[in-house]
Amino acid sequence: MNFSNICGIYGDSLRIELIREHVMTIEKSMKMIDELSKEKKPNYNQLVRWVTNKEEHAENIQIIVSQYFMHQRIKPVILSDEAAHAKYTTELELLHRISVNAMKCKQGTDPLYPAKILRNLELFEDLYFDKHEH
Repeated sequence: MNFSNICGIYGDSLRIELIREHVMTIEKSMKMIDELSKEKKPNYNQLVRWVTNKEEHAENIQIIVSQYFMHQRIKPVILSDEAAHAKYTTELELLHRISVNAMKCKQGTDPLYPAKILRNLELFEDLYFDKHEH
């Protein structure tokens, strides 16, 4: 993914929405994996496809978080500016939580992890955008 041509609020808002879409796909994949696994004679080809799909979408979340937000959009601030530094560290923490929960989505089918991504994404979005951009 190349994000170099994306700038400003439109790119930022789009990336947030893409993460939400990836989470929805992960949730659907998890549901299908669970359903197929319970069948008397599971279709292993379909099962592998859903697992691969889930993992690709989780990876895409991690790419957006790191390569777009952490590498390009979140800028280091002066340590003496306590308010700016607090916002900066909280943004980084939320992005890290999103990335870790995406990793957890790769490891299983617990619906807790997509829910955690969405919860942290909402907190990040509220902090990242000011009321004029949100």
